[in-house]
Amino acid sequence: MKNRAAYMTELNKMEIREIPMPEVGEQEVLIKLEYVGICGSDVHYFHDGRCGDFIVDGEFMLGHECAGTIIEVGSGVKKLTVGDRVALEPGITCGQCEFCKSGKYNLCPDVQFLATPPVPGCYENYIAFPENMCFKLPNNISTKEGALVEPLSVGLHAAAQGQIGLGDHVIILGSGCIGLVTLLACKASGATDITVVDVIPKRLEYAKKLGATRVINGKEVDVIAEMDKITGGAGIEKVIETAGSPITIAQTPYLVKNGGTIVLVGLAAEPEILFNFGKIMAKEAKIESVFRYRNIYPKAIAAIAEGRIDVSGIVTHEFEFDQIQEAFECAINEKDEVVKAVIKITD
Repeated sequence: MKNRAAYMTELNKMEIREIPMPEVGEQEVLIKLEYVGICGSDVHYFHDGRCGDFIVDGEFMLGHECAGTIIEVGSGVKKLTVGDRVALEPGITCGQCEFCKSGKYNLCPDVQFLATPPVPGCYENYIAFPENMCFKLPNNISTKEGALVEPLSVGLHAAAQGQIGLGDHVIILGSGCIGLVTLLACKASGATDITVVDVIPKRLEYAKKLGATRVINGKEVDVIAEMDKITGGAGIEKVIETAGSPITIAQTPYLVKNGGTIVLVGLAAEPEILFNFGKIMAKEAKIESVFRYRNIYPKAIAAIAEGRIDVSGIVTHEFEFDQIQEAFECAINEKDEVVKAVIKITD
């Protein structure tokens, strides 16, 4: 068996090279990866060299949304077997700090998260990974859908942070992959009126297909003025920002209802954003933020398996492993067409 990996060698440049097969630890499994998604953070690293406070230094392997089939198990593995198809939760935490012990392990300061510098990602044929961070996929979930469990978990965590419930009115700023899975999560949580905002018509088309009550093109209308008309000036109870754009982040204090909640999900390339806290204070609005997710993979997999959430329609572009340079160029240069792209990892 040969293991190949795609490395970002400089800004906007990928190179595939052969690397050693990983060694499998006692509590690890060896996975033949089949699908890895292209996340917005991957694109930021590839194109800008950074995402928020995280900066690429030297050659780097991207990719963290992944699923595949187990081909070998370590001597101490008890619950998984060869042939199991699994989705990988990409953050390995210490298990000992106050955050891990309180259940908020996504905040572990020593987390090793795939494709977050300096931890390499998983654009490769084979990866060894801890058994307890690999989640078995039911027979009715493909590994392509399995690779979407990771972004779906972000959407479910966003809905949980916003305490989305039955009858809630929600506005989601951004309808890329994270915006769309947040839309699905809010619907599954009981929201009955969901507005989705973006500037790309194809993404808004997908939002409408997935159940948005209405969509707004931010290039065509003033979003704040339009929502004032829709709400009679009252604002929206739950405002969720998923685009990671300085413009949409800055809009959230003007859109939220008095006493409402803003959930910040998108991570901008810039670490500092201009934000009107005066509006927040006057409205006594709450701000919640999202950093990845926690304790959600089993729920996300169950929601897909039971038909409560359908992620199958989100992928618009699929590329072979050898086309990874083209895939990233497409994600950057053809934003009007790409909603979600995945890489099919082949030998």
